[in-house]
Amino acid sequence: MPDALPFSQAAENNKIPIREVLDRHLQGADSLLEIGSGTAQHAVYFAAHFPRLVWQATDIPAAIDTVRQRIVAADLPNLAPPLALDVDHQPWPHSRYSAVFTANSLHIMSAASVENFFKAVGQHVDPGGKLLIYGPFKYGGEFTTESNAHFDLWLKDRDPASGLRDFEWVGGLAERAGFTLLENNAMPANNQMLVWSR
Repeated sequence: MPDALPFSQAAENNKIPIREVLDRHLQGADSLLEIGSGTAQHAVYFAAHFPRLVWQATDIPAAIDTVRQRIVAADLPNLAPPLALDVDHQPWPHSRYSAVFTANSLHIMSAASVENFFKAVGQHVDPGGKLLIYGPFKYGGEFTTESNAHFDLWLKDRDPASGLRDFEWVGGLAERAGFTLLENNAMPANNQMLVWSR
């Protein structure tokens, strides 16, 4: 694999805890759309772990070359060529999937982009399919840890439109998009893994 490819230590650290949740919810699934694949470490790891599942990586156009390089290097038969996808450009030009997964993306997006994500995502998940979101959240407007509060300040310093999202607000958006919450899993490093069914 090219040495120049970006590497996320967080993705390396969280892939096994995330996989343990995915194991419960992707049995029988045949396709998955990942929003915001980033370094594509998750895409490569999970596609190898779920060989009967076609994993469709996506990212914004400016980031898609990095995703493509790692996917080409991995050369997995069920890891599709990545697609450019910006949640703010709707309708999304892609088909329906058994599941949609995204990790560490909602707090990077603006609030308007999070709303656009939920406006579109219900149109791309099969009935009975799953929506799986990993990342840090606030509850009742409060941070769960001091480190998450510091992380929120760091995010806002980089981009005032970003920041940790309220679980209740996100849940309301998911419900209006036709999803029912199944699990709210506490994960390492003060993160959550939220699972909805359509």
